[in-house]
Amino acid sequence: MMAAMPEVSRISTTSPKPREPFHVMVKASGAQCNLDCTYCFYLHKQDTLAQPDLPRMSEEVLEAHIRQYIQAQDSAQVVFSWQGGEPTLMGLDFFRRVVALQHKYAMPGQQIENDLQTNGVLIDDAWAAFLKEHRFLVGLSIDGPPDLHDLYRRTKGGTPTSGRVVRAAELFHQFDIPFNVLCVVNRTNARKPNDVYRYLRDQIRPRMMQFIPCIERTDFHRTAPGFWKSSEEAVTDWSIRAEDWGYFLRRIWEEWFRRDYGKVYVDQFENVISQLFGFGAQKCVTSERCGRALALEYN
Repeated sequence: MMAAMPEVSRISTTSPKPREPFHVMVKASGAQCNLDCTYCFYLHKQDTLAQPDLPRMSEEVLEAHIRQYIQAQDSAQVVFSWQGGEPTLMGLDFFRRVVALQHKYAMPGQQIENDLQTNGVLIDDAWAAFLKEHRFLVGLSIDGPPDLHDLYRRTKGGTPTSGRVVRAAELFHQFDIPFNVLCVVNRTNARKPNDVYRYLRDQIRPRMMQFIPCIERTDFHRTAPGFWKSSEEAVTDWSIRAEDWGYFLRRIWEEWFRRDYGKVYVDQFENVISQLFGFGAQKCVTSERCGRALALEYN
């Protein structure tokens, strides 16, 4: 949670200004993924950014980033975020090297943390053991029960993925790995909020749920959100409608507040409560100031 900044009555002209914290999401495998999710905003970037068939972060870029990122943080805690595409495509040896370099460059008393966002398809016992040993926080992508999840989240061959994602969640519990769930709310699962929430709560049992509304223009493969030229361009048929997003959140809130408050964590709700009690926004999109997050491509 982001704490409110204290008011400053005067500015010293002799002491250097502390560096403000910032966050970097590392995309070590570029836009490459082993799934072909219909709504993916990033998969097509492999073509638009002219990335190779197998984009891979080099040893030189990896070491330079880890060294510079640690040195640039004026904080006792440094958090590395590994995203994609699908970061597990880099393999375990890459992440063993990550940990070794973090140990090499960590400053005395500095705590290094890692989080990993994954579709869960490649998670096995070896991955789970590594994530547990090195205290990774994991984000697992899942869109609800199998019939809803498999609607858009399929392999490149068109086969469903829910079974492997559930298996990943089971391994996380077996190895006592903290994990959150990232659920994309589209036009279909938005109409079944209780099915989605109860499945995640009772079957998947994550540390926290994060719901992201899926809204994409029909030309999203070619145009970034900030460069939309016309408000009249249609959205995709899987994009969530405003009234459905409101319905989805309201129905989940009603059940969550009635029986799960203090036991189940939903990031939208935690964010609203934090703001109501004067602790400020926990999410960039609801914050007065945004823009302290960067992305690092594989090259």
